[in-house]
Amino acid sequence: MKKVILSFAVIAAMGLTSCNGQTKKDAETTTTEMSSDMAMTDASFGVRGNCGMCKNTIEKAANGVEGVSSATWDVEKKKIDVSFDDSKTDMMAIHKAIAASGYDTEKVAGDEGAYDGLPGCCKYDHEMMMNQSGEDKKDDNHSGHDH
Repeated sequence: MKKVILSFAVIAAMGLTSCNGQTKKDAETTTTEMSSDMAMTDASFGVRGNCGMCKNTIEKAANGVEGVSSATWDVEKKKIDVSFDDSKTDMMAIHKAIAASGYDTEKVAGDEGAYDGLPGCCKYDHEMMMNQSGEDKKDDNHSGHDH
């Protein structure tokens, strides 16, 4: 009988310890998630590029910066939307990472060596407008261009 009671006591103690540990772990996770949400910053800026391959390279460069949680480049608008933890990085670090991959941003010119290594379809015009609003579509017919 003593063995049965002792076994029951050991099992009950293990169960309570296990549940207590799980509750503590859940509380720590929730606190961490709340802290990281408070530091998130959303921003948009222009980036020159042409196609889907550009999109992949630009987004990969931005997402490679520590603290960036998401980056989406719009091919039509020549604009990137980024969300990042401003306690881990800043806008200039994201601009520099994209420029290092060969693409011009509003603040940093693309690395020429990286630009030269881009596929032909990704060789954008360095004078191309970075249309952030998407409203100015009168340039779609290429009027005013010398080609």
